Amino acid sequence: MRPYAPTGVIFLLILYFGVQALTGERGLLSHGDRAEMLAQRQVELAQLEAQRNDLELRVRYLRTDNLSRDLLEERARVILGFATPGDYLIPVERPTTAS
Repeated sequence: MRPYAPTGVIFLLILYFGVQALTGERGLLSHGDRAEMLAQRQVELAQLEAQRNDLELRVRYLRTDNLSRDLLEERARVILGFATPGDYLIPVERPTTAS
């Protein structure tokens, strides 16, 4: 039995790697799982890119050279907590009294 031990070990290694090549995480039979994961990741990437574009636009409007008063007021109200996002705000001008 002793001379067949290395041959048996090599055979078991070849069998193990063959099974892993077919059924492992990156095996030939797991192509469908990888395609599904790729589709999920592409959807997530598209959502993150849209969110990034929105944030970049907001940052551009909050810079001093291109300041949007509406966006600045909205952010101030959200940060300071003077209004909830569902509130409707109507600006009213107060008459000035002559002294």
